[in-house]
Amino acid sequence: MSTTPDAPERGKDFIRTIIERDNETGAYGGRVHTRFPPEPNGYLHIGHAKSICLNFGIALDYQGRCNLRFDDTNPVKEDVEYVESIKEDVRWLGFEWDANFYASDYFEKLYLIAELFIKMGKAYVDHQSAEEIRANRGTLKEPGTDSPYRGRTMEENLALFRAMRKGDLPDGACVLRARIDMASPNVVLRDPTLYRIKHASHHRTGDAWCIYPMYDFTHGLSDAIEGITHSICTLEFENNRPLYDWCVDTLMQGLGMPELFGENAAAYQELAALPGFKQRPRQYEFARLNLTGTVLSKRKLIQLVQEGYVSGWDDPRMPTICGLRRRGCTPAALRDFCDRIGVAKADSTVEHALLEHCIRQDLNDRAPRYLGVMDPVKLIIENYPEDGLDEFTMPLHPEDESMGTRVVPFARELWIERADFMEEAPKKYFRLAPGREVRLRFAYYVTCTGFTRGDDGRITEVRATFDPETRGGWSKDGRKIKGTLHWVSAAHALTAEVRNYGPLFTCDNPNAVAEGGSFTDHVNPDSLEVLTGCLVEPAMAHMAPGTNFQFERTGYYCADSRDHVPGQRLVFNRTATLRDTWAKIQQKTEG
Repeated sequence: MSTTPDAPERGKDFIRTIIERDNETGAYGGRVHTRFPPEPNGYLHIGHAKSICLNFGIALDYQGRCNLRFDDTNPVKEDVEYVESIKEDVRWLGFEWDANFYASDYFEKLYLIAELFIKMGKAYVDHQSAEEIRANRGTLKEPGTDSPYRGRTMEENLALFRAMRKGDLPDGACVLRARIDMASPNVVLRDPTLYRIKHASHHRTGDAWCIYPMYDFTHGLSDAIEGITHSICTLEFENNRPLYDWCVDTLMQGLGMPELFGENAAAYQELAALPGFKQRPRQYEFARLNLTGTVLSKRKLIQLVQEGYVSGWDDPRMPTICGLRRRGCTPAALRDFCDRIGVAKADSTVEHALLEHCIRQDLNDRAPRYLGVMDPVKLIIENYPEDGLDEFTMPLHPEDESMGTRVVPFARELWIERADFMEEAPKKYFRLAPGREVRLRFAYYVTCTGFTRGDDGRITEVRATFDPETRGGWSKDGRKIKGTLHWVSAAHALTAEVRNYGPLFTCDNPNAVAEGGSFTDHVNPDSLEVLTGCLVEPAMAHMAPGTNFQFERTGYYCADSRDHVPGQRLVFNRTATLRDTWAKIQQKTEG
């Protein structure tokens, strides 16, 4: 049975309602078997995460099974690289498939099914060009026109189809089409293409095949072969459901006609014995994920990569699962997001702020805290001994003692954030300014006594005195301090590169473009800020790549999975700011 850690409690959506009804009526003998069937022609994005969580989650909820099946029927666009990345993404999300299949596993079976369709008079070889087929398909208001090759005999079609398989015909010479109804009100059923010729090497089968089945032909038949009970797709496949049903039902009819089996009788009898051809699968559609501030079209994501708008598929600004992972999103946060948006029948758009909220909520509980200064200015404690050294034991999480502690050194010279000092501070500015007292986190109270400017006018150092009676950051006399600053010891600080990622696009809907424009017109030129002179506490020296943490008062970060080298090069990616935009949206809505 498929497994995932810490699966959240789910509500009962319309698909689960259907499954429970089927279980009550015994439609599949109590079996629940789903599948996740990506095409390995790119990296998975957050929309796929919704489908993964749904299909694997249903299998979990009903003690069923879930297959991972690669729809690898187009050798020109598919690659082993994508296969491996998809497996990694599914596992990272916390799921394990019960079986791993490929559409290419069924190429021989699918070919025999196509031959059976020809023998049944349900398919024919058409020599029209793709343009002619498209032109003759008709419109929503007008019926299509029969192909001049539609009346070929079964013997002619069978001979031509076998010639296609042998490689006797070039690409585009002909296709195998279903013979359904050129006047059907559903254009999809107007003799759709089942097979096309492609003299291209396949990532698994090599050059064994030069004809490849179409997705609509493969999909339902593969489901039936695997014994899938509930075939769950996104809403754009709703119009194709009648073709899904036609392929499965036509085969079931053909499997009851043993007089057509001929020399392949054993193979057809094997198909007829499979559970999926006794209790056939049914397709159900749910609304795909639409997310503000990004694009989820695979074609557009490829364009972003190929044209250099991002550094690759795993760029932390990308909505790909590997990009989210590299940015620091956790599997639990992504599963929580998918659970919150739910499963609906109608399309809608989800605020990107909700995703960030889920990430932030998860990291608030699990991320250890560290001190890091992004834009440093030196703070000199004038009355602290020049060779003095304190060590403060600080909790890794203020609300979770089980995370433990770390030791942070304190000396006369510190680094603080440049933004935490102001020469002429307004009344409600509670950080450091001449004559003002603030708390250094977990250390001491300090009062600013002065500052120095460089030749360029920028402040180069700030001076202060400390109160030794406030060790630990608390006053014995009970005086209240509103401002608390983070800091690092200048002598012990480590240099780090910090990458602050912002929205990749400048608008909520980059898909909406003016005539003649492109979605890339909305790419945000300031979506990445690289800070190379950041200074962090020494406890971060050997942090492992991919580790999540919080820089106190700054945001949630993670050690970059590619460029971060413990003990040598520290590179941290900002995952989310501390400001929760979604919480404010909710408050405004509820108010």
